[in-house]
Amino acid sequence: MILTMAIRCRSGVLRRLTLCTLVLALAGGCARDPQTEAAALKSALGKEIELYVEADRAAPPAHCQVLFVGSSSIVVWKESLAADMAPLPVINRGFGSSHIEHVNLWFDEIVAPYHPRAIVFYAGENDLNAGKSVDRVVADFDTFMARKSAVLGDTPVYFISLKPSRARFRQLPQQSAVNAAIRARAATRSDLHFIDVVPLMLENGQLKDIFGPDGLHMTPAGYVLWTGAVKAALLPNNDAQLKSCEQQEARP
Repeated sequence: MILTMAIRCRSGVLRRLTLCTLVLALAGGCARDPQTEAAALKSALGKEIELYVEADRAAPPAHCQVLFVGSSSIVVWKESLAADMAPLPVINRGFGSSHIEHVNLWFDEIVAPYHPRAIVFYAGENDLNAGKSVDRVVADFDTFMARKSAVLGDTPVYFISLKPSRARFRQLPQQSAVNAAIRARAATRSDLHFIDVVPLMLENGQLKDIFGPDGLHMTPAGYVLWTGAVKAALLPNNDAQLKSCEQQEARP
């Protein structure tokens, strides 16, 4: 347990040193206290949210952009996201190691203020890895959609399927169950779209060589695959979604 966490922290992609220190401290003995670990994660994530809030206060982003929100797969995309999604304007509000419940917790800080034309959502993978059930993960996403509908109305959500990876390949059955549940919901809702990236990441049932040393986070080659899938989903609806967003903004 300690060795695994140390390696993940040294990767330097997910978390700031503060979270690494917290998690390693919690792993200092043989016993594992999930509640204590969850509290430490929430505390560390809260510091990241504060940085976003401060940045928005200093320079509020324009409304009606495409909001990307979720866990570390969104964080790692930050450097190339704007170029990858051009000409679509984007806001990245990923925060690594987060669960869907954390997106819900800070919905008013990192989702609602931007009045996006569309939301691209990636989270749930860390939830399963932390031991949450498939039903819990899906229920948390249902909560997100309910919050979204209450605050942002028909703003569309594009759910990127939970991705397979070398580090978590044994969790593929649970990930597939979550993906199937979200896909089924998308079939019945006009404001929810499911983007299935799993087939793009596999070849003959095996993972493509698109992962970094930690076996969890993708290299730029992986994001090339995601870019094609996400833009193919967003672009056909972009004009209508922008018009709808601008009309909502114009209302008193």
